[in-house]
Amino acid sequence: MATVQATSRGSLKAKRATPRIAPDRLVDITVQAGVIVVLCLAWEFGARVGAINPFLLPSLSDVLARIWADAMSGTVFVDLGLTLYRTLAGFLIAAALGIPIGVLMARSATVRWFFDPLISVGFPMPKIAFLPIFILWFDIYDTSKIIMVTFSCFFPIVAATYAGTTGQDKWPIWSARALGAREHEILWEVRLPLALPQILTGLQVALPVGMITTIVTEMLMGGRGVGGSMIMAGRFADSVGVFAGIVEIVFLGFAVVRSLEMLRARLLVWHPEARK
Repeated sequence: MATVQATSRGSLKAKRATPRIAPDRLVDITVQAGVIVVLCLAWEFGARVGAINPFLLPSLSDVLARIWADAMSGTVFVDLGLTLYRTLAGFLIAAALGIPIGVLMARSATVRWFFDPLISVGFPMPKIAFLPIFILWFDIYDTSKIIMVTFSCFFPIVAATYAGTTGQDKWPIWSARALGAREHEILWEVRLPLALPQILTGLQVALPVGMITTIVTEMLMGGRGVGGSMIMAGRFADSVGVFAGIVEIVFLGFAVVRSLEMLRARLLVWHPEARK
């Protein structure tokens, strides 16, 4: 009898631990996958029947064959690794600088008076215009590229952190003070958790911006990386190589953005948005 009960309890725990996909989520995934499949089939069919000039748009099978050949030689992993390294390095530096500055802007009027004009002017500016200056000040290798990514990611992170830290409900803060919490305890245990959804939104905005900046800087400066390989293929009229780089960027961007979404879901498991 005890064995039967233990077995039934174990099966119940296994059923509870097994993740289930909601029906509406399953429909969304099916529709999204169907759209991608249709576009890929239309691309391949249009190139095969000659409806599109193969030089202007090579077939998907040729592009995938190039990616496979480059993967066998190892060049794909080197290019993707360098692009990912530059993107994440600049993004993490921007997060390490932007989040504290955004919190300090919300907490200190002096800090806000100093940084608010800089953020207001720098946010809408095209950051890539500063690339020649960074090349002049630093070098033509990874340093200037990473600083360019940091510069591009910095502003949305600061703005999101500042907005999340200022627009907060006062009742949890007042309750914490009534219970005897100190200001640094309120900051770490009340203010930052309340601002975390907005901060993560800023990070989710900044990460694709950082990847775009990395690709553009690699195209403009050359060298190894997905952007550098694409511009080199374009100079030699290698359209298959150019589209191979585009497909690689699509997969890399999807993996990076999806990873950040999963991190958001993990960090906000306590938040009401996790129940949706």
